[in-house]
Amino acid sequence: MSLKSIVAALALASSCAASAHAETAKPLTFVERLTQAGAPLTVRPQGFSGPGAAILSEAVNTSRYVLVGESHHSREIPAFTTNICRLMAPGGLTAMVVETGPEAAGVINARLRAPNREQQISDFMRAHPDALAFLNGRDEGQTAADCAGLAGPDFKLLGLDQEFFGVSGYLFEQMLAAGPGPLARAQIMALAEQERAATQAALASGSPFDLFLLKVTDPTLDQAATAIDQDGGDRAKALFAALRETRAIYQGSRTRTGDPNGRRARLMKRTLAAHFAEAPQARLLMKFGAYHLYKGYNPLGQRDLGNFVAEHADGEGVKSINLIVAGAKGALGGYAGVGRQVTAKTFDATTKDGDWRKDVMLARPSDTPPGDWFLVDLRQLRGADLEALTPEWRALIRGYDLAVVAPELSASTVLGARDAP
Repeated sequence: MSLKSIVAALALASSCAASAHAETAKPLTFVERLTQAGAPLTVRPQGFSGPGAAILSEAVNTSRYVLVGESHHSREIPAFTTNICRLMAPGGLTAMVVETGPEAAGVINARLRAPNREQQISDFMRAHPDALAFLNGRDEGQTAADCAGLAGPDFKLLGLDQEFFGVSGYLFEQMLAAGPGPLARAQIMALAEQERAATQAALASGSPFDLFLLKVTDPTLDQAATAIDQDGGDRAKALFAALRETRAIYQGSRTRTGDPNGRRARLMKRTLAAHFAEAPQARLLMKFGAYHLYKGYNPLGQRDLGNFVAEHADGEGVKSINLIVAGAKGALGGYAGVGRQVTAKTFDATTKDGDWRKDVMLARPSDTPPGDWFLVDLRQLRGADLEALTPEWRALIRGYDLAVVAPELSASTVLGARDAP
């Protein structure tokens, strides 16, 4: 046999063997694919370590905008976020953008570096029950303070959301402090008196529907608006507009009318756009509920903040990274009423078929230390076969870049609760 014939025969045999192997090899299951795309991540107070730390560090260090979509009211996710601050600070960290109102963020900023920060926030919350969302949490506040210490004196919190439903009394105080004219002052003082009575009723019942913001009538607010427009001044006008926008969003959610989720998303995007205009080179860490930070359409059918920032980054020619951080089981703090301490609400995603967190926990290698978190690089899972996955996984892979699951979460607590020390 000639040399040419031998070479041809060997090539044919090799081809046949490869074809036979391809026919017999089983395709990877989705959990096996998750394992390939994942890495254990050790989360300690001093920072991240383990195989997942390199993936996370590279993604954070190369991004101007880092977005953390979370499950609210845990102790562990704020601590995780502090470690993100630790990664960002050496390369510059301008601000932490949070799911609270601009006025509420101002309250925290004013107390962020105080040695008795927690006591000051507790005092504020007792004077103004339910005036803050999330940043009255003990662990959230600690993370904000830690990030401020890591990032330096120019760091601040930016609030994008509507204000919380107990904020009216504080807004009236700020309006009066702005020095409105006599017509506006008389109307604001009358509203403040109504607000004090409503707050006492809400504290007694525990129901947020007894608060001024959800009890006052539109004609009453219209009458006050007329006076404030006449001689209230710019600051009082802006605060009163914020109060009415907050009320409209909560009323829409309560009555299931209009588009309160879309209205809220548009408000946050307008507020962030103003910050971008003021500080176009800002490097931001953003921490919001997970639904807000999807790219594309989120599970509520909204193009929310995560999509807005991703598009903005693309337009600037810079990078952003969207992380979703959740727990496999444990407890989260749940709202328990006006001025009251949160209650711990337990959950266990590992018992729910079809839950993405269960799939991630099944993908953890068997030798992973029990306390380690697990990071999945969702970017590796984007491909032509995406349509074969569940709707939840399709949305997650398209909407986020990295998914991080803690083996267990524990419930945080809030400062200034009337029914707790």
